[in-house]
Amino acid sequence: MAVSATPKTVDLSFGEALGLTSNVSSIAVAYSGGRDSTALLHACARAAQEFHAQGFALRVHGLHVHHGLSAQADAWLAHGAAQCEAWAAAGMPVAFHWRRLSGSPFAGQSVEAWARAGRYAALREMAQAIGADALLLAHHRRDQAETWLLQSLRGAGAAGLAGMPQVQWRDGMCWLRPWLQQPREAIEAYVAHHGLAHIEDDSNSDPRYARNRLRLKLWPAFCEAFPGAEANLAQAARWAQQGLALQQEMAEVDAAQWIRAKSLSLEALQQLSVVRASNLLRHWMEQVSGHIAPASLVVRLLAEAPAALNGARWPVTKGQVQKHRGGLMWCPNRSGPAKGCVPLSHPEAGRTMCLSAPGLYACPEWRGTWRVQDGRDATGGGVRASLLSNVILRPREGGEQFQRLPGTPPRSLKKAWQFAGVPSLLREGPLVYGGSGADAPLIWVPGLGLDARVWAGASEPCLRLEWLPDGPASNG
Repeated sequence: MAVSATPKTVDLSFGEALGLTSNVSSIAVAYSGGRDSTALLHACARAAQEFHAQGFALRVHGLHVHHGLSAQADAWLAHGAAQCEAWAAAGMPVAFHWRRLSGSPFAGQSVEAWARAGRYAALREMAQAIGADALLLAHHRRDQAETWLLQSLRGAGAAGLAGMPQVQWRDGMCWLRPWLQQPREAIEAYVAHHGLAHIEDDSNSDPRYARNRLRLKLWPAFCEAFPGAEANLAQAARWAQQGLALQQEMAEVDAAQWIRAKSLSLEALQQLSVVRASNLLRHWMEQVSGHIAPASLVVRLLAEAPAALNGARWPVTKGQVQKHRGGLMWCPNRSGPAKGCVPLSHPEAGRTMCLSAPGLYACPEWRGTWRVQDGRDATGGGVRASLLSNVILRPREGGEQFQRLPGTPPRSLKKAWQFAGVPSLLREGPLVYGGSGADAPLIWVPGLGLDARVWAGASEPCLRLEWLPDGPASNG
């Protein structure tokens, strides 16, 4: 979407650049009511109005997040609702949606980080609820330059210096920043030309926040000394994005060779160069844990893991890395039993459940949830629904045997886990039996799945089970 210094109309070529064709029916815009988001929402609404004149039904949704942090927050909400209502009355296909954040920052979390995480989650949920094809953000070139400078002052690597991407797929939603190459002055000119009312967030003058200190105290002098700083720093972010993309491509090449069943072979750390091994470690950690690995952990693993004994562990927030059979595995933290619960080692911890239909079944006694789905698992196993109508969950008591595949001999659980290469931390969870009698068949085992002796016939409809443990690292 182009914005000129003296705009008269919106350049509709932005529609092609963002994939806004006749197949796109709905877009969302993050709309705080400030200058930049007001300009973007107005420009999108005007463009949609033009699309309607050409026979394309495009709907624009302004998404407002009420953080509850300012005494003016209610007034900002009212302003946004009234502005969208006025634009709609003038014939623009625009609607207003809002959501209020609940809760507060946890101990040690900054207000900025809490508000940012809550805002993005609320925007995603609202956009998905209305079926938007894309979610647009009003960041511009100066925002990108400031981000690069702040990240460099924090000693960030390529991922931080890459700043904000113009197009990003995240959580099934396409996030777009169409004005990332536009200077702030062009947006100011657009607002002035169209006489757009907007709010001024009083927190933008609060020097407690790092970005505000940069904007208020350093940026004016910085740009006076280096007139091309904004454009050049934004360009530096684009170069960093290219470097980051190259790192990711190389990591995927190495991952295809060195990662098997989520286990990272330690041979990679010995055969690859230090920079490639470090890059692969970071990639692997993000894939298996959902979080970026701390630099200190990467350094320790490179130095310690190859010579460490099997079973060695490296704790990290929300989980730990464990050496197992010449490789590294990620093991998420497991929460212990809730206060007042029967200890999981006690026979009375058994619980009878009905898991005979697809769905999610919470199991607080064992701190987890069952996911039941139609069909068979990766080994080809599936169980008849009737066998899951009255299952009982038990702790391991000793003497249990498990049959991995049809035609193979049953093994003790310890040997079955060892043969399958399941580390100890992934063996936690309930054993599932098809009833409470002494001869009730063993149906499912943590880390191994369904016992082959209960598999349904090849032509029978069947279900598969998945155990999703609670805890900070559970991503089920």
